[in-house]
Amino acid sequence: MNYLIAGLGNIGAEYALTRHNMGFMALDALAGASNVVFSTERYGSIAEFRLKNNIVTLLKPSTYMNLSGEAVRYWLKKLNIPLENLMVVVDDFALDFGTLRMRKRGSTGGHNGLESIDYCLATDNYARLRIGIGNGFLPGGQVDFVLSELLLEEKRALPQLLERTTAAIRQYVLEGIDRAMTQCNAKSAQMPSPLQSPSKESDESHRES
Repeated sequence: MNYLIAGLGNIGAEYALTRHNMGFMALDALAGASNVVFSTERYGSIAEFRLKNNIVTLLKPSTYMNLSGEAVRYWLKKLNIPLENLMVVVDDFALDFGTLRMRKRGSTGGHNGLESIDYCLATDNYARLRIGIGNGFLPGGQVDFVLSELLLEEKRALPQLLERTTAAIRQYVLEGIDRAMTQCNAKSAQMPSPLQSPSKESDESHRES
């Protein structure tokens, strides 16, 4: 089986650790764990590895976020990968930071990358893995928030989050969307936000003193 895992983000060093680049960060982590490196190809950076009997292609589009669909459509067709073997990894400010949510299909939630993919593929019937980035912005501040760099405490929590993301994608390839979705979403629901833990501990110590 061949799979295409597309992680969405914006190219350029200035975007490297911004919230909108969670998809890129997830694929970099997966590539590192799989001992492969990306090469520059048409419409994006590509890496490939074998997971048991499956060939997994990782795609980081170079088209910028709002044209991500062009890259995804091109590589699906070039590699002859069926739509049911596509997963898109994106950031989501509707979820608390550190929350993972896997779905078989769904709305774009206003995400420009997903809107582009829906348009280019003429469907929303593909798997997606959403990575929560929180919503710490005032009305009208959405764009600045998603394009801003992660906070220090978020950077500290990032390695564990990306490790969980890598495990979820691997399970999707090895065991299918249904089992991976159940496991991923259940585990994420049980895990407290890493940004809430320090404040809770601080509150508790304050009450004890």
